[in-house]
Amino acid sequence: MQEKRRRFKERVIVQDFLEYFSFLRTYIKLRGYGWFSRFEVGKDFIVDLLYKKRGRYARPFLHFGTIGLVFLLITLGPIILNEVEEQQHVSIGPILNTATAYAPDFYTLQAEEVRQYRGGEITNHIVTDGETLSSIAQRYGLQVDTVLWENNLTAKSKIKPGQELKILPLDGVRHKVSRGETIFSIGKKYGLDGSQVQVIVDYPFNEFLNDETFNVVAGQYLMIPDGVKPAAVRTTTTATRFGVLTPDAGSVSASGSFIWPASGRITQGYRFYHKAIDIASKSGGPILAADSGVVTTSGWIDNSGYGNRVVIDHGNGFVTLYAHLSVAQVKTGQRVRRGDVIGQMGNSGRSTGTHLHFEIRQGGALLNPSSYLK
Repeated sequence: MQEKRRRFKERVIVQDFLEYFSFLRTYIKLRGYGWFSRFEVGKDFIVDLLYKKRGRYARPFLHFGTIGLVFLLITLGPIILNEVEEQQHVSIGPILNTATAYAPDFYTLQAEEVRQYRGGEITNHIVTDGETLSSIAQRYGLQVDTVLWENNLTAKSKIKPGQELKILPLDGVRHKVSRGETIFSIGKKYGLDGSQVQVIVDYPFNEFLNDETFNVVAGQYLMIPDGVKPAAVRTTTTATRFGVLTPDAGSVSASGSFIWPASGRITQGYRFYHKAIDIASKSGGPILAADSGVVTTSGWIDNSGYGNRVVIDHGNGFVTLYAHLSVAQVKTGQRVRRGDVIGQMGNSGRSTGTHLHFEIRQGGALLNPSSYLK
């Protein structure tokens, strides 16, 4: 009995589906014929207009059609692009958060890092209830001093909901250039001297009249990364990188790890726009090979900002680069041992003072040298 009921229900369901699809087919056929008929009528009307008097209306039709297409692109284009970006964000985001995710390519990483620094733009932040200067600074990854200095506030200043604060893209000071100033006088004003001024040049959102002489114009703004406001003392206890001494170059007998290539002060650290460290010494000095390998580049082979440089392939996936040398003392193809002198610290290329620009590369990616140097 139950088996008969089950079969009866199955036949009813199948019959219902057949009737539904038959109705759907008839409906689409009738509707489609109606749409097609109206389309043909409209098409014939437009064709008749275009053929009248040997195409008299063809040109106006094309003009208005082009204007209509441009209008649609302007109005609907941003909406479509936003939808595509959101879909890409949704599809890529979960993948990057998994343990087995593949790292994005080098240019994607660069774009993410630039976005992290808000493209070098100043952000206008409106204070909300419960916010403090420290919480706002933490939100943007800045020190409290940076927020205070940019907004002419002091550590005792109080902020109120609705108040607008200007937020810099990174720690430091924003400076409006006055007549007669140079990047050297500006750097000295904010605690940078000698080759430390290189941080102003390397910051990618600073612009100059001449990229070789670094001329500036009165009225323009420059970002001074890690600059300190005159007569001000940082309220935070975070140590700055200036004045940190690198250890001596060390022994040349070891192999498989990197030694310090020069002695001096670390005047600029590793950042998204400066994937290297700068080591400066007023008296210059020898540059040593951080590890054994083969010289693949030596000298100022082009007109690039590296100036005189030496590149060493260490044969284990790592490559090191030593830039701004006054002279290179090795030749391309030459084998060098760890600790051998390969050149002298200098000021060649896009440089503001005697220093060494040192990079460690692996598979095309630029690594933080501070994590590898012994």
